[in-house]
Amino acid sequence: MRIINIIGHSNSGKTTMITKLVPLLAGVASVATIKHMGHHIWELPKGKDTTVHFEGGAVATTGIDAEKAVMSLRTMDVYEILDFYAWKGYEYAVVEGFKEEGFSCVVLGDLAAKNVVMRDANAEEVFAMRDMFEVYVPKKR
Repeated sequence: MRIINIIGHSNSGKTTMITKLVPLLAGVASVATIKHMGHHIWELPKGKDTTVHFEGGAVATTGIDAEKAVMSLRTMDVYEILDFYAWKGYEYAVVEGFKEEGFSCVVLGDLAAKNVVMRDANAEEVFAMRDMFEVYVPKKR
């Protein structure tokens, strides 16, 4: 699985880039995404069964309907999520944020970063260079 990390300051166009890049990648491979939420807390829906399970101490809860599954996990470790994606056989993980991890990245704007593959590229350019991004090797835990 290759990691394509999109980083930049707030309002630099990271999410816009990802919304354009994911369909391009999905046309040729399986794609999963991870977003660093920063200071934004994702609220679980109050009173719903999966929320009650989670609040009761479950380490993971999953709700499944006719179209999708939604999972809540207690982990905040990006590597555990990447390990899961790799285990599932996904071919690309598009990651927004986590600049401190040093994944090979596309930088939007003037942010200082290491392991930069491209700067201020558009989605089509990133797609064309997708094989230049690092292959993730799952951690043995």
